[in-house]
Amino acid sequence: MNLRSIPLALWPVLRAVLDVYYRIARGTTLGVRALVIDGAGRVFLVKHSYVPGWHMPGGGVEPGETAAAAMARELFEESNIKLAGEPKLHGVFFNNRESRRDHVVMFIVRDFVQEKQPQPDYEIVAHGFFAPDALPPDTSRATRARIAEVFDGVAVSEVW
Repeated sequence: MNLRSIPLALWPVLRAVLDVYYRIARGTTLGVRALVIDGAGRVFLVKHSYVPGWHMPGGGVEPGETAAAAMARELFEESNIKLAGEPKLHGVFFNNRESRRDHVVMFIVRDFVQEKQPQPDYEIVAHGFFAPDALPPDTSRATRARIAEVFDGVAVSEVW
């Protein structure tokens, strides 16, 4: 089955079913996020079709893949952003909202190229660069917390 053939309206149902499966059947999970900061100090955020709010681009680390490679892959898939330099590791966070076995590795990306704007698709329905003090109202709590850590010097939490 091609994932692109699944109607957009069914994505929330599919996501809920997979969430239950992952919580029961999977071991420790690892995800990545990238806080992309442009030359004007704005951050790049995406809005997914299957979860509410705005988030940093990212996703799961696949078997045999490093966290840095997963971040670069997800960043390109979700935003057409290619790394032009080394990202900086910001932290590893326990994501107890996802499961009691989930962790997120977050990188800061300042050196990048985006040759063309991404087109909305079945996964990413909107995207954009935003000033840290003018984020969309429905930006996720975790995204706001990480931005505050990077821009405002708020102490880095261990929890996503």
